[in-house]
Amino acid sequence: MEPIHLFDLAAKQSHWLAVRQNAVSQNIANANTPRYTAVDVEPFEAVVRKTTLSLAATAPNHISSTPAEALTARPRRSDSWSTVHSGNSVSLEQEMLKAGEIGRSHAFTTNIVRSFHRMMMTAIKG
Repeated sequence: MEPIHLFDLAAKQSHWLAVRQNAVSQNIANANTPRYTAVDVEPFEAVVRKTTLSLAATAPNHISSTPAEALTARPRRSDSWSTVHSGNSVSLEQEMLKAGEIGRSHAFTTNIVRSFHRMMMTAIKG
């Protein structure tokens, strides 16, 4: 049985959200560290654009595609709201907003997967 693309996409987003939450928590932990520069990961949309679907060729005339790339979320410099005298660019307000956004995105993804799973189970049970 082939994996369902929705579940694969949800797993990639969950992994991306975990990586972003880690970056946000590191920023918060280093809020008082002199010359610390806040980091963030590239947007999930950019990660999805880099990932391709692998299509199955069922006939010799079908066009082949390359395998999907692995999910990589590279840290990048964050556009911070302010930089304090010590050179630290972490804004706790901005990081808390990011943390709330991550929590809402995770809940949204989980609800979509739960609903799709329920729909599949209903269809299978008939």
